[in-house]
Amino acid sequence: MKKNLQSVAHFLKMFVLVSIPFSTQYIWASPTNNHHAFTLQQTLSTVKGKVVNAQNEPVAGAAVYIKGTDIGTETDANGMFELQYDFNNTTELVFSYIGYADVTQTYNGTPFLNITLKEDDSQLDEIVITALGIAREEKQLGYSQQKLNADEFTNARSNNWVDNMKGKVAGMQFTSASSGPMSSTQVVLRGNRSIDPNLNGALIVVDGIPISSNMSSSTNSSGYLSSDSPVDFGNGMSDINPEDIESVTVLKGAGATALYGSRAANGAVMITTKSGKKSQGLGITYNSNVSIDVIQRWPDWQTQYGSGTGKAFNSAGQLYYSYQASEDGPATQSNLGFGPRFNGQSYFQYDPATGTMGTQRTLWQNYDNARKGFWRAGTTLTNSLSFAAGNDKGAMRASVTYSDNQWIMPNTGFERVAISTKANYEIAKGIKLNSTLNFYNRSSDNMPSTGYNNHTISYFMILTNANNNIDWYRKIWLDKGKTQMNSPFSTYLDNPFALVNEVINSSNNNTFTGNLSLDIDLSKNLKLMLRSGINSQNEVRELKRPYDLVKFATGYYEKQLINQQEINTDFLLTYKGNESDYFNYSLSAGGNIMSNKVNRLDASANGLAVPDVYKLANASSNVMTVSNDYREKVNSLYALGSFSYRNLLFLDLTARNDWSSTLPAGNNSYFYPSANLSFILSDALNFPLWIDYTKLRASWAQVGNDSRAFITGKYYDNSPFVGSAINDNQLYNANLKPEQTTSTEFGVDMRFFNDRFGFDVSYYNTISSNQIISVPLDYATGYSSQYINAGKVENRGFEAMLHVSPIKTKNFEWRTSFTYANNKNEILELGAGLEGSDSQVLASAGTVSIIGKVGGSTGDMYGYGFVRNEDGKIIYDAKTGLPVRPETETYQGNAYADWKGGWTNNISYKGWNLGVTLDGSFGGVLYSQSYHKTMEHGHLNGSLMGREEGYIIGDGVVKNADGTYSPNTKQVDVPAYYSEYYRRANVEANKFDATYVKLREISLSYSFPKLFLERNKLKGLTISAFARNLYTWSDFPFYDPETAALNGASMVPGVEMGQLPSPATYGFNVKVSL
Repeated sequence: MKKNLQSVAHFLKMFVLVSIPFSTQYIWASPTNNHHAFTLQQTLSTVKGKVVNAQNEPVAGAAVYIKGTDIGTETDANGMFELQYDFNNTTELVFSYIGYADVTQTYNGTPFLNITLKEDDSQLDEIVITALGIAREEKQLGYSQQKLNADEFTNARSNNWVDNMKGKVAGMQFTSASSGPMSSTQVVLRGNRSIDPNLNGALIVVDGIPISSNMSSSTNSSGYLSSDSPVDFGNGMSDINPEDIESVTVLKGAGATALYGSRAANGAVMITTKSGKKSQGLGITYNSNVSIDVIQRWPDWQTQYGSGTGKAFNSAGQLYYSYQASEDGPATQSNLGFGPRFNGQSYFQYDPATGTMGTQRTLWQNYDNARKGFWRAGTTLTNSLSFAAGNDKGAMRASVTYSDNQWIMPNTGFERVAISTKANYEIAKGIKLNSTLNFYNRSSDNMPSTGYNNHTISYFMILTNANNNIDWYRKIWLDKGKTQMNSPFSTYLDNPFALVNEVINSSNNNTFTGNLSLDIDLSKNLKLMLRSGINSQNEVRELKRPYDLVKFATGYYEKQLINQQEINTDFLLTYKGNESDYFNYSLSAGGNIMSNKVNRLDASANGLAVPDVYKLANASSNVMTVSNDYREKVNSLYALGSFSYRNLLFLDLTARNDWSSTLPAGNNSYFYPSANLSFILSDALNFPLWIDYTKLRASWAQVGNDSRAFITGKYYDNSPFVGSAINDNQLYNANLKPEQTTSTEFGVDMRFFNDRFGFDVSYYNTISSNQIISVPLDYATGYSSQYINAGKVENRGFEAMLHVSPIKTKNFEWRTSFTYANNKNEILELGAGLEGSDSQVLASAGTVSIIGKVGGSTGDMYGYGFVRNEDGKIIYDAKTGLPVRPETETYQGNAYADWKGGWTNNISYKGWNLGVTLDGSFGGVLYSQSYHKTMEHGHLNGSLMGREEGYIIGDGVVKNADGTYSPNTKQVDVPAYYSEYYRRANVEANKFDATYVKLREISLSYSFPKLFLERNKLKGLTISAFARNLYTWSDFPFYDPETAALNGASMVPGVEMGQLPSPATYGFNVKVSL
């Protein structure tokens, strides 16, 4: 991979010395150069030679120059060079190439030199992949970026490689709905630029191919009995195979991504995959990984009391329980958990042998498996085999990876096959062909339904009681021939074993990505790149619902067909002009044609004529069909100028113009420029020796953005009923203009004591204006909403990265690094609809609304709270003793953190390496609808107060007739108190500080020494053990504070609604290279 990166980097490196014709160009401005010009007119000698690497491969494009002068040349494609000079026995020749340590050799009269360059990993780390796949030296960049190498993604492997970046990249925010083994993740860099929370994801690019990071859900909503529950089928990011990743470069600001245009307005994540090396022969690598998932964090379930309303008393005045009416009294069975305490007594309970109430009293007890017994230890097995080979003309690498996941929820999981090839070949002198081809198949027999809905496992866990043995449900499902779905304890709950075995959400996704490119040397300094790439996906989903579910009494079947294809064709013409070591430049111009189309067809049968026959032809009523087509095309031209002075001052200028099909004809063209500056201060000034490196950087950029399709003209939509159409309720706008983001950034990068200590600090300010947002209209217009240009959002913040090597000896090193990022998001302008509203509902879930207001933030949460007096005490109703309900919703906090940080440690001793990563999110608010329901129903330890006393007196005041307040003394029935205090609409009572700290990953690996490898004819052998998500420190009462609500195809931040557990992972890995 290093050789391939270096070859790409060579095309654009600005400081390389090139051959200089024997002419008056040798007469430089400096006296030293004039001296050389004079000596050249005296006696000249010629030195020839060849430069190779450790594998004896020729190094093309290596710089060869006379030390202390500006005279030099480059090696050709075969590593050969020829240089004329007035040599003497003190003349020193320097041989240099990116990624290799410099070699200096004194002239000794030998006419032919054989030079071997050794790889220098510390140099290679300074090569980063920037926009359009251009490789640059880090010191040349005037904007912030961060690079992660391959080990970051394989040492503690996750099912989704994105998880391995958590805590390691400053300013990177992750949003996931905790919705299963393939949970979609949205990656946001430097805050929300768009008012629409679903349009802030960073662009993901793999070897020049944009990959979709859009949420891929069944689009159903998360609400009790409102519809079918949403299912998260994952997105394109999760398909990327960690074993194929060579490096990931995160480009954070608009200055870094301006050349990518509007798609990268939110930043970009550039993934470079592994490739073979020239002349390396055949190499084979086998990697085997096994991991186990276990739930590491449980809600604080109460196990002291069983089912009951808290109102059923026997003749002795004691609470009692009876499954059905018995001699003890009427039936008391309930979803509520306010029944009698487990104290060794016996009651008439459910008899699993008969499926009804037992004839004898049985022990009243808590069952430890009531909830925990349903889950299992999940497993993931991954095997990967790769081949790499090369000759003097090119190299290739091919890999195949198979993963099998059995998730912690029974009968759920997925299989994934990844086949990847990457090759380059010099088909003629100066013409190089590159190809990347990837095929991914991701399939699942069943993915879990999620959310707060009666036919999800989450809902069952919330409402079941501690006295209900989970094995009783399994027996019911099996004994009844798998047709009786309802549980024996509630008409609101479905049998959990029916839910996981018969509520089926299957999918089969095939994705093909690939590109072909030609690198053509038109002349010594002029190069042309031609490239075309494709990302094509097709997916088939089936949603099956059996008879007798609470929601679907006669079953349900839905089939979804989703096809997406994006084609990018681009060219880049680059001219490198090298004047001297004092001034270098390169000029590039190019263009891109992007075509994207999406087709989705949903057909559903709400009711089946025959049970368990899942065919549309078996519909008991009309089949409902919904078809959605999306088309978008963007044509672009762009240019880049890179300039350097004395290899210490670097300036980049870019310009791009897009023509988008989604904007009106008069406004569909938009231009945006950028400029960034990098100054290596440590090379310009005579700093103390302990200061290794000081870089100052600054950037300014504008990026345009288009709209979603089909909002600028009137159209009709398909009706769910065959043969009819419906008028869209959205008023079109033929005057929309492109959005515009303006970004400035300043930063400093310093390193000390031979890079034992260093820091990188950035400040940024981004203003996204002319935003295209949907505003409500008066229904008298005949429309509900219209898209207009109105919103203006500012993000500003600091990012810091600190690295330290406290201990570094020959065999032992401890490296530690820290990341810090804060972001201040503010809405500066917000358009009003025809009704004059000065606020916009940006998203909603449950009883929480994310509302944007001028002066507020895109993450501001609103909902009902408590009514309080001037002293902040809760006001209770004097008659009922319950909290007074407010009339209006109020601000409840912000969904996003005040700041985030990470701490990564690597300790190496000989072949051993220990890695530990912690990260945290500090501040923000998280509303939990699961907490509301479990407190209301008495299922958490927080609901134990007052049970022994039989009443609760709310802590607060009552309002007197004269307007004064006095302490509340009213006793309230325990279930009634919890039901009202923690009612669903009371966001304040059910919200929590979203702060958390996670022990994210630990890995321990051992690489066998060279002597062992040679003895066993191996090139490499590494064994490792790892763990992920080991522990979470948080006040959040449910599984995971790092969550969002999945509502349709949206993830709503700051809200939890029926989340599924997030397990800890423990694994073992073996990697063998032949």
